[in-house]
Amino acid sequence: MSGLRGRGVLLALCLLAAGASPVGAVGEASAVRVEISHFTFAPGTLTVRPGTRVTWINRDDEPHIVVSAGGQFPSSKALDTGDSYATVFDKPGTYAYFCSIHPHMVGTVIVR
Repeated sequence: MSGLRGRGVLLALCLLAAGASPVGAVGEASAVRVEISHFTFAPGTLTVRPGTRVTWINRDDEPHIVVSAGGQFPSSKALDTGDSYATVFDKPGTYAYFCSIHPHMVGTVIVR
């Protein structure tokens, strides 16, 4: 790899190896995680670029189901401890979601 692009790819690989998620890389789709822990989504509000893959990972001992409040993206299956669910947000907008088992658990993905 050479030039700035090569360094950018190398940096992204280093971030991923360290467990970080590169958010909003110009001209490239990215991936981010939402941790489900202590009956909350963290982060509760997430701002991403179009084309970003968002993955929810259940760290609780109870199951959770990620559901779009407006039916804007498919719902997850019941996520047991350690299970994950992912979807790609291609269009700009605000996507509210919640856990259908524990409706007090809410979150938002903002795509712009």
